[in-house]
Amino acid sequence: MTAPASRAPPGSSAAGIVGLLRSLLVYHRPGRQRRLRRFYRDFVHPGVLCFDVGAHVGNRVRAFAALGARVVAVEPHPGFAAMLERWYAGPQVTVVQAAVSRTPGRAVLHVSSRTPTLCTLSREWMDEVRADRRFQGVRWDRQVEVPAVTLDELVARHGEPAFCKIDVEGHEPDALAGLSRALPCLSFEYLPACLPRAHACVARLEALAHYEYNWSPSETLALAGERWCGAGDVRRMLDALPAGAPSGDLYARRVD
Repeated sequence: MTAPASRAPPGSSAAGIVGLLRSLLVYHRPGRQRRLRRFYRDFVHPGVLCFDVGAHVGNRVRAFAALGARVVAVEPHPGFAAMLERWYAGPQVTVVQAAVSRTPGRAVLHVSSRTPTLCTLSREWMDEVRADRRFQGVRWDRQVEVPAVTLDELVARHGEPAFCKIDVEGHEPDALAGLSRALPCLSFEYLPACLPRAHACVARLEALAHYEYNWSPSETLALAGERWCGAGDVRRMLDALPAGAPSGDLYARRVD
């Protein structure tokens, strides 16, 4: 039987505070912002609108804003959303405390207090990643009910983004299912232990328009493909990944 969703803010426990601090240390370490700006300047230009879906502690929000973009930062974790509001909200950055899913309403966020970067809406993804030894020590110990919005709703409220980054721990196919238009450029996370989810994201984008793809393993902040390739080639790349390969991000740009 599923435990009822807690209304206590995640991050209020000792383990939650440690988890929040760990995320801050990992994602805001010295030199990282310079590398983020150098990488994203090919996707993010002054004056454009960007969505950061799964904004976490705001390292990419900060980079996008520094590159001159307007940013909509979407984050369901109440502790991180409060941080984003406190540190970044203003004329250039709008913070939306919500999960992004296939339908609007309410959703249950599964929280890992010690590793809050792995908070997810997907119970199936939690089961899938447990087969990966790197996730075997992760424990999702709390649940919290959060608002849910769709990408279509975000576009209707804020405008069409020139770039949309999606990193929602296995819920990426559901996030893209709530999008009915072809955005110019997106990124979404892939994980070798859950490759059908990455394939589902590619299929969804191809149902909307023709895209070309590249990828960035782990947090290298560099594109690994020598050239941008079609959907068939990127599917073959994913299927060729060894079981122990790191996660990464797929980048997709619409071919007009």
